Amino acid sequence: MDKIITQDTLPHALSLIKSRGKLVLVGGCFDILHKGHRLFLKKAREQGDSIMVLLESDASITKWKGKDRPINTQNKRAQKLSGIDEVDFILLLPEFKKDLEYYDLVKKIEPDIIAVTSGDPAYNKKAEQAKIVKGEIVEVINRLPQYSTTDLIKKRKEQK
Repeated sequence: MDKIITQDTLPHALSLIKSRGKLVLVGGCFDILHKGHRLFLKKAREQGDSIMVLLESDASITKWKGKDRPINTQNKRAQKLSGIDEVDFILLLPEFKKDLEYYDLVKKIEPDIIAVTSGDPAYNKKAEQAKIVKGEIVEVINRLPQYSTTDLIKKRKEQK
């Protein structure tokens, strides 16, 4: 099965993942894949047997980060993530309009662990989601300010 999945192929992917043991769920933009992302995914994978990435839509990223983002389309970002050994599946998210849509999706997935970076702005929501599915939330790494996609973009613009 392909690593890149949609909500239509999610049930099949879940049947494969659940047979492997502990499922770790992570989410994010992963716009310009950098060392901080790779370290986060490696540490997240150490928490369980499989890892699923919830990959934000282009529209959601534009709404949160501005009209110049994302740099890479959701499909390009998914392709990059699919090349990382620690990642088992990448779920392409639609543009969610309400938090409830994330909660419903997490209920479907039923992860054992939701992995986050310390200082995650959505920590409280993710902790609540973990509690709802009787999972746990784990901070797997500290925020690494030297590896920020936003800062990388600024540096690239300054060099031009």
